[in-house]
Amino acid sequence: MTALIELHDIAKTYRMGDVSVEALRGVTLTIEDGEFVAIMGASGSGKSTLMNVLGCLDRPTRGAYRLAGEEVSRLGPEALARIRNRTIGFVFQSFNLLSRTSALENVELPLLYSGLGARDRHARATEALRQVGLAERAGHHPNQMSGGQQQRVAIARAIVGRPRLVLADEPTGNLDSRTSVEVIALLQALGRSGITVVLVTHEPDIAEYAGRVITMKDGLIRSDERRKARIAAPRAEAPEGGAAAAEGRP
Repeated sequence: MTALIELHDIAKTYRMGDVSVEALRGVTLTIEDGEFVAIMGASGSGKSTLMNVLGCLDRPTRGAYRLAGEEVSRLGPEALARIRNRTIGFVFQSFNLLSRTSALENVELPLLYSGLGARDRHARATEALRQVGLAERAGHHPNQMSGGQQQRVAIARAIVGRPRLVLADEPTGNLDSRTSVEVIALLQALGRSGITVVLVTHEPDIAEYAGRVITMKDGLIRSDERRKARIAAPRAEAPEGGAAAAEGRP
């Protein structure tokens, strides 16, 4: 495998008035193409800041970050936006879907900046929804879906641009146990397809599904362990309306 992510001595300091907060204090890390990595740590450990740096949402105060061979730590906002659109997909705990927009239109959103025509955007979004098992719900709005279905739409949106890296920030935080396994199974499938997946979680049982677990504390990596990943084996989805009921949703 080749290195997709290379961090060397990454530090990030935030200033709050006269106070400086060191969120990262010298992180060196390499992640290979196709790895499924979980990042764990207590609140304030630096894991979210590290995720923001990896996602080119924030620039480090010090250090070097090479993504797919390109030094990105000192690029400006426009260049970072292009890299995010071309290389990275994001999945968040709160789904971040537009409530008055269909699943298909939500998934198409990242492609609006890609230069693709409407027909190609539609075809790519439809295929992404098919990959997550929601092709038949393309016309549904988020409020017509269960939490697990909304997160699957969010995963479809993350992969529609065919990224090399998917960053998932607490993607199961709002889901019940069964639905969490369904979402993790999709992320594992992305890893098997060659996409690198980096998952931030505070749940040890979710981290068991990753082949590598990195633990953060006080802005530093305290442990970095490769292990045999637990395989997510979701149950078959309930018929229409049943999934929402199974999650206790209206």
